[in-house]
Amino acid sequence: METDTCFENIDYLKNGSEKQKRAYMLLTKYRILEKLSQFTPILVGTIPINIDIENSDLDIICYCENKSHFKKLLTEEFGDAIGFKIWEIAELPTQDTLAYFMIDGFEIEIFGQNIPTKQQSAYRYMIIENKLINEKGEAFRQRIIELEQKGYNTEPAFGIELGLKGNSYKALLELESKID
Repeated sequence: METDTCFENIDYLKNGSEKQKRAYMLLTKYRILEKLSQFTPILVGTIPINIDIENSDLDIICYCENKSHFKKLLTEEFGDAIGFKIWEIAELPTQDTLAYFMIDGFEIEIFGQNIPTKQQSAYRYMIIENKLINEKGEAFRQRIIELEQKGYNTEPAFGIELGLKGNSYKALLELESKID
């Protein structure tokens, strides 16, 4: 996965790890991305770039300019799912809306912001991390997974492995222009 455009279509999951294949089956069986299509959804996080651990969830980001419409659709489409919760973080300028639920043993988090999906931090982190994994190889990927298994979140795990100083989230975004 050398380019970021491949993440817009989940077909790459069909030939991936067992978890990626299961994620593909779930997303297509329940038409999750199709139901969210008006919000330009993209699957992000650890599963797309194969650094997931046992309890990794499916993170889907969406571009929603109208959070009440977004919340209504999420509730209508997924409100009957196990553990469904929806909430918003209105004090942020991005007007974040989050939904959580479980389907077929997968935890799913849907995250909406009034920022186009490819400009959202979660997408940008994934692209940066994927490029670093491709550049640094399998041993590097395994060390990231080991740090995640020890309880580190993904971006701090990259920060540790790369020797980044300060806030790992900010430091990773600062690498964006250097690794293109």
